[in-house]
Amino acid sequence: MPDSVYEALKGGAPEAWRGYVAHPFVRALADGSLPEACFRHYLGQDYLFLLHYSRAWALAVVKSTEVEDLRQAAAAVDLLLNHELDLHVKYCAGWGLGEQDLKALPEADANRLYTRFVMDAGLTGDLLDLLVALIPCSLGYAEIGRRLLADPATRLDGNPYRDWIEMYGGAEFQDGAEMSRRQLERVAAGRGLVGDLAGNPRWPQLLGLFETACCLEIGFWDMGLSAAEAAG
Repeated sequence: MPDSVYEALKGGAPEAWRGYVAHPFVRALADGSLPEACFRHYLGQDYLFLLHYSRAWALAVVKSTEVEDLRQAAAAVDLLLNHELDLHVKYCAGWGLGEQDLKALPEADANRLYTRFVMDAGLTGDLLDLLVALIPCSLGYAEIGRRLLADPATRLDGNPYRDWIEMYGGAEFQDGAEMSRRQLERVAAGRGLVGDLAGNPRWPQLLGLFETACCLEIGFWDMGLSAAEAAG
């Protein structure tokens, strides 16, 4: 198994990981064929997701014992609530979704299942459990954005989703995701996950958390696509 805990997690759940990062929703973003109703539905639910994602990082503050982890988790909460959320609201406005519209949205089942799973992982486990449940979001989106930007098959000119692709493939998001990856590796090493990961008694549980989170990400994409069926 690779030395990197993150790479080992991906390697241990290949079908779930591929199903997530190469989902039909992602492919439709890449070629611009995604119906606008699907994207608007996804954007609205992603606003609600960001609120719960912020709560999960706030829980990471509580679960942290090292000063470095406390600071990183607190910085993540600040970034999400005081920067990312405002940017998301402004972006949604360009798609006809005002802030009051976003606040009034009912939470989709796929959103509820995913966010409550992450919170439960943190409440019942330690910081490492919580980070493993969180990273498919940040690192998965970073990988998607990076891959789509580098893929010559991705249509950028005239693609209504170009801004989305460039945001997640851009340096700012990539740098933030890399910080999360390094934190995961550091926290895992501090809890003895080095060398033979498969032989570590914690590994099956951590891999299970990661795989479930990836499956719930797939469900989130599926939720976005379901808007086309509802509109039809």
